[in-house]
Amino acid sequence: MAIGSKELATSELDTFEDDRLVDELKKAKEELFNLRFQSATGQLESHGRLRAVKRDFARIYTVIRERELGIRATPVAVEAKTAKKATKTKKTEDAAATAPESADETKEA
Repeated sequence: MAIGSKELATSELDTFEDDRLVDELKKAKEELFNLRFQSATGQLESHGRLRAVKRDFARIYTVIRERELGIRATPVAVEAKTAKKATKTKKTEDAAATAPESADETKEA
């Protein structure tokens, strides 16, 4: 990402929960308001920051809307898939641990 906040890349926004996205959106709105106020009063030092905040603002709205439409997965759904894979792996490890390791053990039993 060339312009915008480095901490608000789309890959970073994917990991945020919906509540945190709303909080980031509020922060971006406040910062945009403050920057516009500074611009109107002639106190703004970096006009590029206005553009970066607007892009962050749009990026957050895009992620929220894509989640509503089901295009982008929520972090909870991603964690649930990971948990399912972990339980499958654990089951196969448990099965391997309870299975006899050599032919001698099966003869003794």
